[in-house]
Amino acid sequence: MANTLQNFSSHYAVLFTLLFLLTLVGAGEHHRFSRSLSQAKHGLKKEKLSHLRFFFHDIVSGRSPTAIRVAEAPTTKNSSTGFGAVVMMDDPLTAGPELGSKLVGKAQGIYASASQTELGLLMVLNYAFVEGKYNGSTLSVLGRNTVFSTVREMPIVGGSGVFRFARGYARARTHKIDMNTGDAVVEYNVYVLHY
Repeated sequence: MANTLQNFSSHYAVLFTLLFLLTLVGAGEHHRFSRSLSQAKHGLKKEKLSHLRFFFHDIVSGRSPTAIRVAEAPTTKNSSTGFGAVVMMDDPLTAGPELGSKLVGKAQGIYASASQTELGLLMVLNYAFVEGKYNGSTLSVLGRNTVFSTVREMPIVGGSGVFRFARGYARARTHKIDMNTGDAVVEYNVYVLHY
């Protein structure tokens, strides 16, 4: 009888171990964290470089501003750089420097004064395009904009639509600024790698 119980126990121990191992293997397959994919199968053929040129209209004055201050620090008003100010924007992007020229998209996001020593903005925004083959596609910008530098360069960190997997940079150059109102027109040249 003792022999039979011992055989019975060892068979169940082996069976239990096998079931446990099968459960682990099955769980590993079902809840996989990552896997490699085929680029071609997902429509990613050859990467190309595109250049986009447009004008960004940041209007902070008047009855219909396109950029408004939504937050500030208690010390922002005493800061020569506006340090701590946060502005939400929905700025038009146009083909030419005139506000009435063809609308190609919007710059939607925020910029915030992030420097205590110069006018340096943290830019977090999407260029949401409405024109041609780019209609419905976006490019995402995350970078530093030292406003009074002649040319500023900010990274393109991603995109959507035809700009999926995008990377590149945007070069900004002030076209016109009204020092009384704060309204500005900025020329952007964007160089982006995408599929």
